Amino acid sequence: MESRCENCIIRQFNSLRAMSKEELKKVSDSKTTKTIKKGQPLFEEGDKLNGVYCVRNGVSKLSKLSANGKDQIVKLATKGEVMGQRSVISEEVTNLSAIAVSDMEVCFIPKESITHTLQSNPNFTLEVLRHMAHDLKEADDVIVNISQKTVKQRIAEAFLYLKNNFGEDEEGYLALTLSREDISNVVGTATESAIRIISEFKKKGLIRTSGKRIGIKDERKLMELVEGF
Repeated sequence: MESRCENCIIRQFNSLRAMSKEELKKVSDSKTTKTIKKGQPLFEEGDKLNGVYCVRNGVSKLSKLSANGKDQIVKLATKGEVMGQRSVISEEVTNLSAIAVSDMEVCFIPKESITHTLQSNPNFTLEVLRHMAHDLKEADDVIVNISQKTVKQRIAEAFLYLKNNFGEDEEGYLALTLSREDISNVVGTATESAIRIISEFKKKGLIRTSGKRIGIKDERKLMELVEGF
């Protein structure tokens, strides 16, 4: 049975928690649940969105195409996050693409359910603003990181972020496997540079690899590198 929004634990992590029972019921009646396969887009830069996506399972990369045709990943959206809020509220085309990094289960909530509640429920409006402000802060952090940290520091930080946010599998590798190209797009460098640095980290005993998988061997040294020691 498809789960109802009012009973869904995911809403505790996003702005839907500020909706009343009646509002959640309306959202529940209008939403559709979709399965998105790894590598498939949820939406692409320049699309007009007629609703938002609430992530029930899996991870999506949110990226922006730069002038030189390279993707810059600005965020990894995971369980509980709502994607597309800014575009729906501002009624502008989306400025980011969202592509599944792992198989995903998402709920698509039509625009009307969101905009109607924005006008009638100030608590919901405040929650949406809070989440959008948080996204802006994260985007600012990405800009500062790229301008002030070396590529090595940013790659070390990315591995620590993946461990802290997504954990490790039973063999001790990072649970979320990103391609070398995705890693380079997260830190804002050329794929060749990322490959070279990963191989250097491996030689120094900071990480271990098995195919695409990466495992952290020396967390303390990675942290020292990030902090500039």
